[in-house]
Amino acid sequence: MGSRRFGRGVRLAVAVGAALAFSCSCAGGTTTAASTVPAGNETVFGPSQPLGNGTVKTYVTLDGAGQPTEVGLRLSATAMDGLPQDTGPGQMVMLAFPDQAARTAFNHVMLNWNPQGHDPAPLFGKPHFDFHFDMVDMATMQAIDPDEPNFAARARNVPEPRYLPAGYVIPPEPPVVAQVVPGMGVHLVDSGDTTLVPGTYDFRQIIISGAWDGRYTFIEPMVTREWLLTQPTLQESLKQPEAYQKSAYYPTAYDIHVDQLTKDYVIALTGLTMRQAS
Repeated sequence: MGSRRFGRGVRLAVAVGAALAFSCSCAGGTTTAASTVPAGNETVFGPSQPLGNGTVKTYVTLDGAGQPTEVGLRLSATAMDGLPQDTGPGQMVMLAFPDQAARTAFNHVMLNWNPQGHDPAPLFGKPHFDFHFDMVDMATMQAIDPDEPNFAARARNVPEPRYLPAGYVIPPEPPVVAQVVPGMGVHLVDSGDTTLVPGTYDFRQIIISGAWDGRYTFIEPMVTREWLLTQPTLQESLKQPEAYQKSAYYPTAYDIHVDQLTKDYVIALTGLTMRQAS
């Protein structure tokens, strides 16, 4: 969620409300042995980029046979400090994965720091990060533009439900074209999440999904800075599609923790498993 992309706010506010009603009624890097990686595995990092007073970088973990088992981000401890705190646009960082992640479903990560949160504020008004693990290339995402001649047709080209995580829906209202966020696409919410109630929702972390032009395009952990500073440990399963549009390694779970040796904040998609396109 960012400046022009922060336009997601109004769209998402309406979309989440509709979803709640709906659910109620129905480049190469440096190879380094990571401190938390099992023996025989290795982690390969993408290039570091500035974030706050620190840095952020992507990584992929490979098993002894060279197969990917995990992808994620490492934010240095000082990345939590010196972040923009004004009411204007937050910070956006585009992060490529190392070449060794080529067999995974993921192409890059778009990180957005939202110093004032974003709409709907009763749900997501806390300062937080959006981590878009994008499954299409940067050029495809950047081309999601209302001025593009085929924009409306591509927005309406919704993926078949079997290709989307179980229970995740594009809200029925407003029309899908009005829900599109430039540079991102259409956001999907878990229709089974009964905690998303304005006034009572305690936002710490959540998984959003995305789609564009007939494809399932991203997995998006949204995580508050406040919660990260508590040095949490979280491991949860990810809801799975019934079928896949591309043969690749896809995650079955995600993990958030602080590496006790490096003090990095780790946002990980784990349990990568080969899925065949069907």
